[in-house]
Amino acid sequence: MRFRDHISAFMLPLAALILIPMILLLVARDARISWEISSTCNSILLLTGAFLLLIGVWLMVVTIKMFYQLGKGTLAPWAPTQNLVMTGIYLRTRNPMISGVISVIIGEGLIFSSWAILLWGLIFLIGNHFYFIFSEEPRLHKRFGEEYLLYKENVPRWIPRLSPWNPNHKSVE
Repeated sequence: MRFRDHISAFMLPLAALILIPMILLLVARDARISWEISSTCNSILLLTGAFLLLIGVWLMVVTIKMFYQLGKGTLAPWAPTQNLVMTGIYLRTRNPMISGVISVIIGEGLIFSSWAILLWGLIFLIGNHFYFIFSEEPRLHKRFGEEYLLYKENVPRWIPRLSPWNPNHKSVE
């Protein structure tokens, strides 16, 4: 894996998390940052947004590290992992990295009180949902075969399982 592949792979989340929200804030002009803790509603939105942002960043860091170390690849479709990552958070949900990105976008929307950024989060989720169904999942099935099908049958796409899936137990739960 070349260094250039890793750098270019980071452009995807940077565009989704920084560039597009900045453009939306400039164009929509709907941001209302209130750092005053006098309003309970402002405090709740700010704290919830910060919490979602931190959780999202944590998910992205953990999953990118797993892609690099265990999957021997990147998050980008042009430099994919060589191994199917089926450990840690990937035993609860198949797409924790995108869940992390969506969490950050929603956090940004709440912090900035921006409907435009929240709408971007919804568009990003819907776009990725269809991308995974019609592009990513068929490619993973082609690359990893029955191993991926068993994983797909047992681990949900978005909503995490309460308990991690045990790959040694081969039946669908």
